[in-house]
This record gives sequence, C-alpha cells and structure tokens, in this order.
Amino acid sequence: MNDCLFCKIARGDIPVKVLAFNEHALAFPDLRPVAPTHALVIPRAHFASLGDLTDFDVLGAMHALAVQVARDTGILQSGFRTVINSGPDAGQTVFHLHLHVLGGRPMEWPPG
Repeated sequence: MNDCLFCKIARGDIPVKVLAFNEHALAFPDLRPVAPTHALVIPRAHFASLGDLTDFDVLGAMHALAVQVARDTGILQSGFRTVINSGPDAGQTVFHLHLHVLGGRPMEWPPG
C-alpha cells in the first residue's frame, strides 16, 4: 500500500532506527513508548491485521525478531511482553500488522 505508514517504513521511504531485521520483518523503537523498552516489529509485506495474515511464516519471523530485540536490549532474562492488537476494539490504530515488544519494568495483568 502506497499510503500506509508502516509500508513506507518497510520500504525505507521513512527512516527509522532499525533494531533488527530479517527477510520477512523489521523492528524499530516505538515513537510513543509505554515502557523503557518498547519496539515495534512489522512485516515487510502489508497485512492490515492479524486476521488478514496469509503467510504464517511471517508471524514466526516477527516473533524471532521480538526475541532478538529482547536479547539485544537486555530484557530477555527479566521478562518481556509481546502484544498484537488486531482491530479497532483491540486498540489497533495503524492498520498494518505489527507486534509490540515491551519490557524493562514489571507488567500488570490484566493489560486492558
């Protein structure tokens, strides 16, 4: 999608600090962090939400990057949370599938 913010980031049209990447996805810091470590992992291909995903290798690649970000930022051992908001009622505001990696502080449950 030409006007999708995350597609523009995935194509390199909008520069971001890339934390990690692989053939299917890339990770970068969230612009509005809610935890000391807050990264987003996006697929390179456009899927509006988790319900639109057709290639589940992409989801595995996204989670592999989440673990790499947790390792690289020092939160792997203390713990981290991964979150995918899918659809408006879940809080999704950018309609390009993305995974949040959150850590660096204790997390509460339930989250919302």
